[in-house]
Amino acid sequence: METALIKSEYEIERGKPMPSKNHAIVPGNIYYLLRQKYESSFRLMPEVSIIVEEKERVPDIAIFELMDFTPGNDDVKLVETPLNVVEMLSPKQNLADLIAKSYIYFQAGIKSYWLVLPDLTTIYVFSAPNEYEVFAKKGILKDPKIQVELNLEDIFK
Repeated sequence: METALIKSEYEIERGKPMPSKNHAIVPGNIYYLLRQKYESSFRLMPEVSIIVEEKERVPDIAIFELMDFTPGNDDVKLVETPLNVVEMLSPKQNLADLIAKSYIYFQAGIKSYWLVLPDLTTIYVFSAPNEYEVFAKKGILKDPKIQVELNLEDIFK
């Protein structure tokens, strides 16, 4: 058996591929830029467990309406539907799987879904299943559903 086919403990536990260097950098940049610009509008949560259709899902970033931090009253798995989900294609991940996830999230009630392709410096901003705008390399990513704009060069640096 090839080692590339052996799943790590992380992959088994989370049900998703092991992140890579770029998979750490780009969502970190997105989180930082969103927090810098929209902290007073949203609660941003990286790698949070969300129950969707009775199954646990862990998006790279989930954008929620504002909610309070409540010490002593924590939730391990959230049942609230985020406004937006950001998913990034990992080196060992199948693009079709992430597109299929978008349908599940839209059925649950999200407003938009970002599919990040780091090797192509491209982000697909879905406003509904099979409805998307493509933002590549330079310019401003615009998501009118949640009223967010980010500079692509800042995301992919």
